[in-house]
Amino acid sequence: MSLGYWDQVQKAGFEVPSDRPLDDLTAELTTMLGSTRPEVRDGTAYPALATWIDNGVYDDLLGGLGDGMVAGLAVGIGEVGTDTVFRRSFSALVLADCLERDNTQHLLPGAKVMEWGDRIVTWFLAEQDTRGFVADKGWAHAVAHGADTLGALGESPHLAGPELAVLLDVLAERLLQQPADAPLAAGEPDRMAHAAMRILRRNALGVDVLEPWVHRVGAAGNPFGGPVDHDPFASSAAPQAFLRALFVHLSLAPDPPAVRPDLLLVVIEALRMTNAPYLRVDTR
Repeated sequence: MSLGYWDQVQKAGFEVPSDRPLDDLTAELTTMLGSTRPEVRDGTAYPALATWIDNGVYDDLLGGLGDGMVAGLAVGIGEVGTDTVFRRSFSALVLADCLERDNTQHLLPGAKVMEWGDRIVTWFLAEQDTRGFVADKGWAHAVAHGADTLGALGESPHLAGPELAVLLDVLAERLLQQPADAPLAAGEPDRMAHAAMRILRRNALGVDVLEPWVHRVGAAGNPFGGPVDHDPFASSAAPQAFLRALFVHLSLAPDPPAVRPDLLLVVIEALRMTNAPYLRVDTR
């Protein structure tokens, strides 16, 4: 189908066309998620699918649609610098919309959500292509989109405290494994902090669980006191940026979690420890 067809759909506010079966339209849009042209991927395919999910078009088909997006997470997995990242990343973003629809409408069995959760976590930790904005091709943003998906999963009523703690650990692991030569420089730490806040707002985790989690991130985010045979700031940049983002979100975001006062103190202490040379009182 020509792009002119989809231009007309876009101009009509993404109303579902009546001249073709929904299955055919969905298959085409799914393929378009992997396009290297941002106007096709970001401007047409994703907003069309997101709008139709939000409007309930897929309510009776949500499980199948999500399964298709889960399959997209495996396309080219392990590749770095190739165009397959777009299909994986935007599949994750659509999957977040599927989860958010279920969170409000309760359309899926818990087993299906948990199955998706396992696949999301596996992909998020295995993803090697962490580019943000790709010249001439637009946003790849796999880490940011993955964080959005984890945040939507964290709001699912099918997950309780133990599963939510695992999601926070997954965010930490993603930060800790980020290669020093591939910095998260396109807003990903803030997206990850926002995902963490969505999980924390469930008010299912206490400081006894959260304090070790923050300290784990903090230990990796400390560029001082280690070996001097390499650049310590490169490897600590992602966890340090996350700690700072989490501090901002806890301080300023609306609807703070119940644990906010105690957790904020824990984060402040982690920031003090990882920025100690700058925070000492100069008595000279």
